[in-house]
Amino acid sequence: MKTDNANNENLAHIRHSFAHLLAAAILELYPDTLNTIGPAIENGFYYDFEFKSPLAETELSKIEKKMREILKTWKEFSHKEVSKDEAKKYFAHNPYKLELINEIEEKGEKITLYTSGNFTDLCRGGHADIKDMHSDAFTLFRIAGAYWRGDEKNKMLTRIYGLAFETKEELEVYKKQREEAEKRDHKKIGKELGLFVFSPLVGPGLPLWTPKGTLIRELLNDYVWELRKQKGYQKVTIPHITKKELYETSGHWAKYADDLFKIKTREDHLFAMKPMNCPHHTQIFDAEPRSYRDMPQRYAETTMVYRDEQSGELSGLSRVLSITQDDAHVFCRENQIEDEAMAIWDIIETFYGTFGFELKVRFSTHDPKQRENYLGSDETWAKAEGALENLMKKKGIEWIDGTGEAAFYGPKIDFITNDSLGRVLQVATIQLDFNQPKNFGLFCTNEKGEKEQVVMIHAAIMGSIERFMSTLIEHYAGIFPTWLCPTQIKVLPIGESEIEYAKKFTALLRESGIRAEIDESSETLGKKIRGAKTEKIPYLAVIGKKEVENDTVTLEARSGSLGALSQKDILEKLQIEIKEKK
Repeated sequence: MKTDNANNENLAHIRHSFAHLLAAAILELYPDTLNTIGPAIENGFYYDFEFKSPLAETELSKIEKKMREILKTWKEFSHKEVSKDEAKKYFAHNPYKLELINEIEEKGEKITLYTSGNFTDLCRGGHADIKDMHSDAFTLFRIAGAYWRGDEKNKMLTRIYGLAFETKEELEVYKKQREEAEKRDHKKIGKELGLFVFSPLVGPGLPLWTPKGTLIRELLNDYVWELRKQKGYQKVTIPHITKKELYETSGHWAKYADDLFKIKTREDHLFAMKPMNCPHHTQIFDAEPRSYRDMPQRYAETTMVYRDEQSGELSGLSRVLSITQDDAHVFCRENQIEDEAMAIWDIIETFYGTFGFELKVRFSTHDPKQRENYLGSDETWAKAEGALENLMKKKGIEWIDGTGEAAFYGPKIDFITNDSLGRVLQVATIQLDFNQPKNFGLFCTNEKGEKEQVVMIHAAIMGSIERFMSTLIEHYAGIFPTWLCPTQIKVLPIGESEIEYAKKFTALLRESGIRAEIDESSETLGKKIRGAKTEKIPYLAVIGKKEVENDTVTLEARSGSLGALSQKDILEKLQIEIKEKK
């Protein structure tokens, strides 16, 4: 069954209405400013302006004050439909609005103006009741640059961001959450822990992984593979470039050509850096005839893909140019969809359960009103969406309505969770695809000796390892569980006379598969402990004269001292913790 989206829609209307209020305040305070667009976004809103003079963040409080003054005078949002000429006359001074008016008219849509108080804007609608706009439930918090229409060839505008909620209490909760999020910022913690770096010579959006960061990536990827292997997947490997014809056949070229890194060879052939792996995997499937006895075929590969994102949209690990996907594709018959999708669902639940994430589901379907955005026929979409809906009904779950969120080739089951700060995250996905197999002519021979078109299931568990790493770093605030820590235990001899005993214990730990380091420096024990805690190492093994005499080790955990233990007890404790992924 679907969950109710009415509250979310009302909140989006409130946020969009505050964007109007922001524009009204700006035009009163800075009358020579040109306003452009102001949508609702997650947790708030923004509006883009062209100012005659630069705007300082110190002026945000003044703008907020003006917004609250204006809000007291507003009664309602009224609207009227106007002709193109009327709209152009009203916004004759504003080239941005004129451009939008031309676009609306070309699409054959209605041109509407919305007014509240003395402010009128070009707008499609979607506004709140004024009584739902509480003056203590919003705030402005940031100024940024933004190219008009997101195109770097256009003029740079000033974007003002605001937060908005239904109540003051919700706003305060979110502001505290933001403060905590800043402390947990993966860019900051990743640098402190030495997990990854960026180089201006390599370029933005292209992270370089240190040995410690690479170790965590590999541990995560190995875990996903461990789960997939149990379900019968096989590894495949594909190149990082392809002829454009592959993506023309799949349908990706027509939709994503502007987002691709392109390579022209000496012989004037056009290649692309792969932005996704599924078209390549179809060619592995299609390399030999397939019988119903060969089905399903399950391919898995962890590999980088490349997408030409705009530089202003890049952000740490969460938005990069080189994306490592733990990708998998199942080629199966229609009567195998349920079993294969359920197997993927099991993997997803096991993987995210390990980290304590509770999952919700969004059913991402196509938008019939935007039919031109999708491959295939209405019949094909009805069949694919029906198959996933039946799957969710068998699971007996509630789901969020995701109309318009489908991939261009098929519907998806998207898994949603909350991190330790309560932030909503989209993580894994199961995508059902009838269209690419049709485009590539992928068949198996059925029991009657007839050709039967196969179905393709796309399944990413982490999705992007970079983005998942950014999520995990912030979720744990860098305090990873023992099995994921680059260093699981640090051995701290108090003095020089304990170093030999400490070295032997460190060697024993390493031989037992435990990642151990030893601090042989002449620093005080207090300084050694502080340094290890800064590195967020889960266990410290303190060795002094007493420990040497008794053949023990004093074990310090994050939760406090565990006292003097035998070397055997420490080995067993850590090995169990690592095996159980704690």
